[in-house]
Order: sequence, then C-alpha cells, then structure tokens
Amino acid sequence: MQTDIDPRNLIGRKAFDRNGAKIGTIDEVYLDDATGAPEWAAIRTGLFSRDAFVPLEPSELTSDGTLRIPFERSLIKDAPDFGVGRHLSPEQELQLYHHYGLDITPPQSPPPPDQDFGHIAGRETP
Repeated sequence: MQTDIDPRNLIGRKAFDRNGAKIGTIDEVYLDDATGAPEWAAIRTGLFSRDAFVPLEPSELTSDGTLRIPFERSLIKDAPDFGVGRHLSPEQELQLYHHYGLDITPPQSPPPPDQDFGHIAGRETP
C-alpha cells in the first residue's frame, strides 16, 4: 500500500475483498509502533457486525478511493476479534499475521562463509 497516504483519509472508505465483494467501511487505522506507518485497518462488516482487522501492507488503495484487500471475504470476517479503540498488542498482531498467512519472520542473517564440507566437486574422494 502507498505509505504517503494520511491514515485519517482512509477512515470512511469502502473496502472490498480480492473478488470485488464489499466487506464494509474502514472504522479505524492502526499505526506501527516503531515506524508510525499505517499497518492495520478495522473494517465495520455490517450494521450489527463487529469490526474485522485487515493488514494494509498487501492491500491496495484503488483509483476510485476504495481499499482492495487481497483476501477472501470469509477469511476477513473470521479474523480474530480484539475490539476497536484499543492498542493492538504484539501478541494480537502476531495472531492476525498468522490468520492471514503473512510472513513476519525477520530477514535472515547472511550465511556463514563457504566451508569445505565433504568432497569438492570435480575431485574424487579417497
């Protein structure tokens, strides 16, 4: 998602799933604690429904001003419910990442330098 968008401008926008089915309206936007970048959106899924948290990173703000979320509507509606208006804890964020199957592993450290394990290609072993 574009990172130069003011999170306040997302509130009230319509959200759609990967197939174009309407999910609801964005109620709140949650920022990353470390970077301050928009990370999650809470989407009101219906008049008497709860809010569903969706990740903003793989989502896309379209030219018509709607949010396209690259997941199925059923997966979004089944997301863990943490209520809105409160801070998401690291444990809650981890649950959401796992729910959506998103990779949250930090980048790997560089591999150790090549070492001579076993035989060298092109040489016969004694």
